[in-house]
Amino acid sequence: MKKKKVNLRDLKPNSEVQHTHNDGHNHGNGSAFKTYVPAIISFTMLIIGIGLDYFDVSFFKDWIRIAWYGIAYLPVGFPVVKEGWISIKKGDVFTEFFLMSIATIGAFVIGEYPEGVAVMLFYAVGELFQSAAVNRAKGNIKALLDVRPKEANVFREGDYKSVSPKDVNIGEKIQIRVGEKIPLDGVLLSEKASLNTAALTGESKPDSIQKEAKVYAGSINLESVIEVEVTNKFEDSSIARILDLVQNATARKSKTELFIRQFARIYTPIVVFLAIGVTFIPYFFVDDYIFRDWLYRALIFLVISCPCALVISIPLGYFGGLGAASKNGILFKGASFLDAMTKINTLVMDKTGTVTKGVFKIKEVKAIDWKETEFMQYLMAMEEQSTHPIAKAILEYKSEGEDFEAQDVSEIAGKGLKGIVNSKTVLVGNKALMIANNIEVPAETENIVESIVLVAIDNKFAGYVVIADELKEDAKETIVKLQKVGIKNIMMLSGDKDSITQQVAKELNIENAKGDLLPEDKLNEVEILKKNPENKVAFIGDGINDAPVLAASNVGIAMGGLGSDVAIETADVIIQTDQPSKVVRAIKISRSTRKVVWQNIILAFGVKVIVLILGAGGLATMWEAVFADVGVALLAILNAVRLQKMKWD
Repeated sequence: MKKKKVNLRDLKPNSEVQHTHNDGHNHGNGSAFKTYVPAIISFTMLIIGIGLDYFDVSFFKDWIRIAWYGIAYLPVGFPVVKEGWISIKKGDVFTEFFLMSIATIGAFVIGEYPEGVAVMLFYAVGELFQSAAVNRAKGNIKALLDVRPKEANVFREGDYKSVSPKDVNIGEKIQIRVGEKIPLDGVLLSEKASLNTAALTGESKPDSIQKEAKVYAGSINLESVIEVEVTNKFEDSSIARILDLVQNATARKSKTELFIRQFARIYTPIVVFLAIGVTFIPYFFVDDYIFRDWLYRALIFLVISCPCALVISIPLGYFGGLGAASKNGILFKGASFLDAMTKINTLVMDKTGTVTKGVFKIKEVKAIDWKETEFMQYLMAMEEQSTHPIAKAILEYKSEGEDFEAQDVSEIAGKGLKGIVNSKTVLVGNKALMIANNIEVPAETENIVESIVLVAIDNKFAGYVVIADELKEDAKETIVKLQKVGIKNIMMLSGDKDSITQQVAKELNIENAKGDLLPEDKLNEVEILKKNPENKVAFIGDGINDAPVLAASNVGIAMGGLGSDVAIETADVIIQTDQPSKVVRAIKISRSTRKVVWQNIILAFGVKVIVLILGAGGLATMWEAVFADVGVALLAILNAVRLQKMKWD
């Protein structure tokens, strides 16, 4: 089923989501010490109270004892009771807050004061553990996003000043130095610019643009310093929208989470009525019925039955996975995509900017009747006069000896350059330039699929240079690792020339590859794959032209380091480091997360069933009940936090 594209601008950081377990218990604000003060006070008073009880201190009786435990209860109990009351007023009666409130208040009613305080204290500690784990996961994601552009050089009061991109207004002028990312969308004010826009357009050639052309945040300035007029505020950038997504990541629940929440909504009222039954029904069947004893059993039953461990640990397991992924340079937009990633068996990938770097490099130099270094000196002398992106790749060649100087260089539109170097006429360009000057070109050049620069010196063909996009360092390793984790069906789809696409696919040992594709052609190929219900398809790409396929695939994966706003907005998973090998790591993290979540489910249900049976038979006290609920929750939380310590090779 095709996924509906989500407009990230509609996702506000404080948007309302379903009432969750830690509503009203946000411990992320303020100092760590203030956060833990209520639990510390309750714990200290509880330990002192238990000590006074144990030694049977004479003054610690009656109302003094009740008051002591009452005060110990308030710091951790009052927020929960308050939250339960707020939920009841909203019509949501059977929440875990309600269960914990009636169980602990009931313990006070029958004189089990230490148990009442202990249950609520451990519940509060569980909340703190949960909050700390969630904040840590969010912190990892935010720290990762902090590597994005942090400043913009804006022209104010007659000079350029470095400010946060958030403080730049529409219509202001910014300056971008060589090698810097453009921090905001805008219009070029300089006469011309050369930008690395591979991630935005899907084209492997750097983009040479003229004055008044549009430029986009994420493009890299390759040559001279340029000036840009801002057309969009920072809030509309991909960076800001991703941060919004992080804040709302839990809104996209996994199927497991949704099932547990729906289960808890039905399960909780059943538990309450069963507890009432445990209290009163034995009256009709037991000869020596004692109300206090059966009420105590019912309260134990309530504490054990509270879905606290499940409601906390399962979302936290997924959040642990999200945090672990972020530490590894991978941003999942929600827990549902962690689940979806575990089922992927088919991977379709773009070429330019995904497995290749999207930048030109010299692949081959062929000099005819010239020494290579001397041949390159003639060529480099001419290319120094050019602003074409290919010229920059040629000028990176390391030559020995003196630099030659070109004179009387003229550009022949659509063909190349003509000039004088060392009193020799030099032609540099394409085949059309050679033909126009009656220069015979060797037949071997016809079979070269990459970009080629032909050179003639004094009206005689002198050689050529092959310029090609370069594979990313981990591209070959990625294909091998994908096969090892069970992704057997790998396909490459590209808008680049089919001959180049087939050559790259051959280098990577990918059997199925197609080039010369329009965005709709890529979409059709993925739709054909999805017609087979056994195929769970992930697509990895980085350009605007990849957005339709990212949306249509079961899991859309975008290269986010230089990726376009549209690709990042449409994708479900973002690879922040632009390394294709991170896809393998994303699969491994997803599988580890699912494993931990199911461990937590089995642990929570298993222990609860055992202690429920013991509690109903009068063999378990409130302390066993505390372990069955809060203790298991703490174990599940620690298990979830373990995800952030794992290593995935």
